[in-house]
Amino acid sequence: MKRGFTLLELLVATAIMGIAVVGLLSNISTSMRNGARVIEQDRVAMLARRIMDALLVDDTLAYDQSREGRFDSAGTGIEGGWRAKLTRFEEPPDVQPGMPVLDRIELELWWQSGPRRRTLQLEAYRRGMAPLPPAAGGSAP
Repeated sequence: MKRGFTLLELLVATAIMGIAVVGLLSNISTSMRNGARVIEQDRVAMLARRIMDALLVDDTLAYDQSREGRFDSAGTGIEGGWRAKLTRFEEPPDVQPGMPVLDRIELELWWQSGPRRRTLQLEAYRRGMAPLPPAAGGSAP
């Protein structure tokens, strides 16, 4: 009597092997998508940090007015933009012109991730000065 595998045993083994290979390929595909998503989020985080650092040292940023910009998609690999707003966060009740106050910078970044638009919102704080009163018009005596 010959020893060997029957046709049924070979078909079952092939089916089990096929299911295992499909499962492995699916896991590899998911891992690749997750890796691409992490790289994209890393790029956005670096851009956000660069923009926020520039805004923190920018003395020309006006209170309660938005400033906007777009990313250079050729240089960054990301198609999107940002919007920032400077607001007064906290000030003493008896604030005098020139006194230190706490300013808040709100930064919102947006970018296209495939068909979806994604956003990231950040806040940072910096020391500011209470504004000086406008100079009186006319000449001094």
